Amino acid sequence: MCGIIGVAGRDEAAPHILDGLKRLEYRGYDSAGLATLANGSFDLRRAEGKLVALERLLARRPVAGTVGIGHTRWATHGAPSETNAHPHTAGRVAVVHNGIIENYQELRARLEADGRELASDTDTEVVPHLIDSHMERGLDPDEATAAALAELEGAFALAIIFAGHGDLLIGARRGSPLAIGHGEDATYLASDALALSPLTRRISYLDEGDWAVLGAGSAEIRDSGGRPVRRPLSETAHDGAMIGKGAYRHYMLKEIFEQPGAIGDTLGAYYNPGARRIALPALPFALEQVERVTVVACGTSYYAGLAARYWIEQTARVPVEVDIASEFRYRASPLADGSVALFVSQSGETADTLAAMRFAQQAGVPTAAVVNVQESTMAREADAVLPTHAGVEIGVASTKAFATQLVTLACFAIALGRARGAIDAAEEARLAAALAHVPAQAADVLGLDERIRELAESLRRAGTVLYIGRGTGYAIALEGALKLKELSYIHAEGFAAGELKHGPIALVDRGVPVIVVAPPGPLFDKTASNLQEAAARGAHVVVISDRGGCAALAPLAEETIDLPSLDPFVAPILYAIPVQLIAYHVAVLKGTDVDQPRNLAKSVTVE
Repeated sequence: MCGIIGVAGRDEAAPHILDGLKRLEYRGYDSAGLATLANGSFDLRRAEGKLVALERLLARRPVAGTVGIGHTRWATHGAPSETNAHPHTAGRVAVVHNGIIENYQELRARLEADGRELASDTDTEVVPHLIDSHMERGLDPDEATAAALAELEGAFALAIIFAGHGDLLIGARRGSPLAIGHGEDATYLASDALALSPLTRRISYLDEGDWAVLGAGSAEIRDSGGRPVRRPLSETAHDGAMIGKGAYRHYMLKEIFEQPGAIGDTLGAYYNPGARRIALPALPFALEQVERVTVVACGTSYYAGLAARYWIEQTARVPVEVDIASEFRYRASPLADGSVALFVSQSGETADTLAAMRFAQQAGVPTAAVVNVQESTMAREADAVLPTHAGVEIGVASTKAFATQLVTLACFAIALGRARGAIDAAEEARLAAALAHVPAQAADVLGLDERIRELAESLRRAGTVLYIGRGTGYAIALEGALKLKELSYIHAEGFAAGELKHGPIALVDRGVPVIVVAPPGPLFDKTASNLQEAAARGAHVVVISDRGGCAALAPLAEETIDLPSLDPFVAPILYAIPVQLIAYHVAVLKGTDVDQPRNLAKSVTVE
């Protein structure tokens, strides 16, 4: 979603702000802007479109000042435009904002009744007007901010500067993440610590409801009641060099090819090869007493949860419910005694998933966060953390984060099965050994890149593409369809193969591509039978299987992707790679913005 950076220091702020915004581009945005304080007054620059437009504007009309704020906006209230771009100003106040002010219409009506003129369509603009109105009553900037915060409803992260107060930067968070960077002679704010990596690695994270008064080299954090508090200072692991594309054309392709290493790093955190055992981090609940597992997530992470359901139920013999985070808490589903809830999120800041986790905690259910960012809000608030080790992922469409989520969830399933006695030591060792082979097998699958690029030519003009699979292959079919529509804007749907005849087969016509995820295993023959139904209607059938599977289905298939032979248990991890590459190459052929698809954001921090 949107990105925020703020600087209060001794050097010119604009170059640091612009560099930080570039590091936040991966989150997705449609306009950008910054404001600095020069001689006590605001110097404001905003532009619709990519950051290059803002850069060009700054080259023509540079800004000065050592204090400033910047923003990349992803439109919610109001269309993408220069007028709706942040920062927004009112009188002596300039603000950038992530999130949604839910009561903005009520506040706007009140402000306009008081004679204030609001120029944009955004919810954000009420914030500087509200703070400025309190300053007109004689309140200091921090007092006025506190008064305004008390009137705001919704989720937000704010960075605020004040005309006439050249060393002051205020930040506040409620629901949306915000980090403080501590430098030698400067203090920084950002919605993601990655934006601060060239400036400092000394980071503290605001807790829910916190706000902070910052100056050049100073930071005072206050809780929601205005009381001074201390928050832990940590050394962030982010390295500014990590975000380069190297020799790859896109971040997404680079991250697809980083998967063998990311899978290996994640597996190394859970697998003891000497003992041939899976070891999870310390948990606040006993695995042997777990009677039910609830997995909650959004988007790609939700599909990782669907694969985990098969693993956990088959390996640990524990029933699993998988829920979409945005629906979970509104159903007010009863959570039974003996339940454990897993919350899966790449960023650890996904608003719906975070809200669902808090709902489960209020119900007294132990929670574990499967996250890639160990400094994230979910990681800090969960009862336990099962970290993935994907490293920084820039491409909006998740690839290596998905792979490492699958690895982590597979390890959880094995550990749970062993603890409950559903599998013995020999079976644990066999499954763990299958996982240990995955990094090398993933490298082999990546060797099919050129073959998949050629296959993409036959899909680029499709109006609809169907993906089908059974078991964990169904989860990958759903993920494949999501990736294709995210990146290429082609309509795509994923179905359980057995459901074709219950309605979706009406979509199958001559030439319609049907991509079949058919790993080896007990469901292969059933999948083949379902495939015949599509082939008989003239579908353009693409089979993803191992050599034996592709040979068996060759009479029905126009094209095949032959993967290495593997243990069916690890199939979803490896079969995810070709569907990622299909989506990538089709998108490249269609000329879409692969790393930043339209209307999408990397981290969705509002509901």
